[in-house]
Amino acid sequence: MKNAILRFAARTTCKLPTPILRMLSGPPIEIDGQKLDPLVNFMVKNFTDPPGVIPPIKQKREDYDTKAHWLAYPLSRDVPITTHVFDGPNGPINCEIHRPKDLPEKAPVFVFYHGGGHAMGSLVTHREVCNKIALDVGCAVLAVDYRMSPEHQFPVGINDCLAAYDGVAAQAAKLGFDPDRISVGGDSAGGNISAVVAQQRKNANHPPKFQMLWVPWVDLSKQARSYELFDLGFLLEKPEMEWYTEHYLRTEADALDPMASPLLGNVEGVCPAALMIAGFDPLRDEGLAYGEKLKKAGVRADVRLKKDLVHPFIHFAKNVPAAQRAYEEVVQILRENIL
Repeated sequence: MKNAILRFAARTTCKLPTPILRMLSGPPIEIDGQKLDPLVNFMVKNFTDPPGVIPPIKQKREDYDTKAHWLAYPLSRDVPITTHVFDGPNGPINCEIHRPKDLPEKAPVFVFYHGGGHAMGSLVTHREVCNKIALDVGCAVLAVDYRMSPEHQFPVGINDCLAAYDGVAAQAAKLGFDPDRISVGGDSAGGNISAVVAQQRKNANHPPKFQMLWVPWVDLSKQARSYELFDLGFLLEKPEMEWYTEHYLRTEADALDPMASPLLGNVEGVCPAALMIAGFDPLRDEGLAYGEKLKKAGVRADVRLKKDLVHPFIHFAKNVPAAQRAYEEVVQILRENIL
């Protein structure tokens, strides 16, 4: 009942006129030449945990499984969802395939890795996102349910994700995919994983065609200036990122491994990329730095900074206009690059 009430309140808030939102959310938030969207400002202040509070991991996972659906697009009847399991070095890897009904055989496939700090998120939290991408782009989307920390620390989860990519390539004919049109993408930790997969499989028989990185977490070895600028109060917070890092890595040395921090890796020869970066995000600067590194290496990289948004805007596209505009850009990018 509480979830239903909060969901209704959140969706109702999104329909309020901008002047009312500005009045309710208080003075505009402007930092580093960026102004936060008034609706996003109101949602962050009223529908998230108090600044600096990190709930127990079980609660965090349950909250994410619940709240990720509040402002998401509904599932489409035209995109059935089936399950598939790949073998991996740590055991079975469960996946979901979102495949539009009219999609031909030998279809392009977008391998999606969900976000959540390598500690939370699931096939459930990103089910609507994957379903909507499949519908709007016109491709199959294969979502990977990799193992997470603190139960499974680095590199267990990333090895699951590499094995899932290899499974897609090896079983492409059986699954109805084109092995030469396999792309990767994900948000936050999923962006981290996608960048790692793009680097680690650039010389494979069927390397990734394209990488789509939403608000990617690409450097676990240090904190950029944006960690201090947006340390508290913008949904993803500095203490939370430190918690994720501490629980994901086994030792401090792991942070220097390109399999954990793709910003430190060799990007020469990786597939073209697009990066969607949020302005009010501790990860802003490292995302921008990764885009610059790709460009300097001669990799085509489309870097777009959404100055008025916060970190996980991938979940807001149905009801928050600023996030919807960003989502529509992603659809266009994917249509142009993965089909």
